Amino acid sequence: MRLIQNTCLQWLLAGYIVLFTVLAFDPVDRPTWFVENLTVWIIVLAIVGLYARGVRFSSTAYVLMFVLIYLHTIGGHWTFAQVPFEYVTDFFGFERNHFDRIAHFSVGLYAFAIAEWLSVKRLVTDRFLLYTYPIFAIATVAMGYELIEWIYAAGAAPEAGAAYLGSQGDIWDAQKDMLADTLGAMVATTLYFWLRITKKS
Repeated sequence: MRLIQNTCLQWLLAGYIVLFTVLAFDPVDRPTWFVENLTVWIIVLAIVGLYARGVRFSSTAYVLMFVLIYLHTIGGHWTFAQVPFEYVTDFFGFERNHFDRIAHFSVGLYAFAIAEWLSVKRLVTDRFLLYTYPIFAIATVAMGYELIEWIYAAGAAPEAGAAYLGSQGDIWDAQKDMLADTLGAMVATTLYFWLRITKKS
């Protein structure tokens, strides 16, 4: 933590450590907890590793990136289908728990950091490409993750596979998850451009 001088990132990492420690106790399904948290560990290590190598992002980008980290840690404890989310489900009259949809939407928020990095490094100067590339990048990652879920579920025990997928009987779950990821990316990239325009004016 001492090596990280960004105060916002320090607080976000401290919050993650506390959340992870609390939710590491007595998860609903330990194998699912491990697999779900493995994804989070990779993301956190990537963020810290990039920081150590001099790839720094704004506080806004870090906050947006940690939304997924926190939500995924929560989903790993309960499994996404069983996260206590009844108040939202009942309020909107949903037939299923949509906590996983919100988590997938938060994946798209990483598009903000991608757009920021492309702009700072001047790798893309065309506005259209600067807007669309982060969205396409997130959509590709979303597709790749769905393939990983499929491979894991196909090789795991039926109950463990179902818990990991969290599809809750929806045959279009993978497609809807990818849509949520992409919509999140569109919102994040739009936010980046809005903040950029606001800063210039």
